[in-house]
Amino acid sequence: MENQQNSLENPAEKYPKPPFPKQDQPAPGTESRLRPQADHGEESYKGSGKLEGKKAVITGGDSGIGRAVAIAFAREGADVLISYLDDSEDGDANVTAGLVEAAGKKAILMKGDIQDEAHCKRIIDTAIKELGGLDILVNNAAFQMARKTMADIPSEEWDRTFRTNITAMFFLCKAAEPHLKPGSSIINTTSVNAYSPSEQLLPYAATKGAIQNFTANLSQILLMDGKGIRVNAVAPGPIWTPLIPSTMPEHEEFGKNTPMKRPGQPAEVAPAYVFLASQDASYIAGATIPVTGGRITI
Repeated sequence: MENQQNSLENPAEKYPKPPFPKQDQPAPGTESRLRPQADHGEESYKGSGKLEGKKAVITGGDSGIGRAVAIAFAREGADVLISYLDDSEDGDANVTAGLVEAAGKKAILMKGDIQDEAHCKRIIDTAIKELGGLDILVNNAAFQMARKTMADIPSEEWDRTFRTNITAMFFLCKAAEPHLKPGSSIINTTSVNAYSPSEQLLPYAATKGAIQNFTANLSQILLMDGKGIRVNAVAPGPIWTPLIPSTMPEHEEFGKNTPMKRPGQPAEVAPAYVFLASQDASYIAGATIPVTGGRITI
């Protein structure tokens, strides 16, 4: 197979465009029921040793963007702890772990709810014990649910969105910071919604704006304190993952609102995380890389 990382093609034509088939899934959804199937780089991602010997934690690493990042990190030489929510994601998590191990790297699966601070601490403690250290923390897990009006948003759903998307990020960073050596990297997943919020994703978009500020602020704190830890973010646009049909009722046209007229694939986002985690990005901190199919983030 030709190495897709080196081939030239029209990006707008590279992957499927909407309309997609109607497919209802219970949240958070599973890869096996996603149609069309997403590309996580299983066949295309070729590593070059950018993360050789590194130890990484990826939340939401079982599927979607998290799976693509786990594959890329492993093929770049990193051992990976994959954090995911519950039993419904066991199948996806095991597939991802298998892909990491096929790259010759160690995969640790850690199931549980990151809304709980004690669980967040266990994630970090487990990484230190089982991987032998921690160099990269990817805060990627997120919860969303599309609602047409503010009145439709249950108060407990608002709380869950904030505790999963931003409060857990604080818990994990706080637990990880004492273990991160100079040159380590924290990468947070924000969203195009931080710049252009969807009217159907009020709580989610609000958390993504908070993540932008958290990333910039924490970056300053850790550098000015002499920690030597870089904190950055990636802002995906509409990316085709199981979360979409399981939380958005009008997913048939998902991604059509980009200049490329299609959603992105997880494989198209993962290289941004590799870059930020690697020494290629040694002078980049407090920054956000947009991966949005051309949607503007200024």
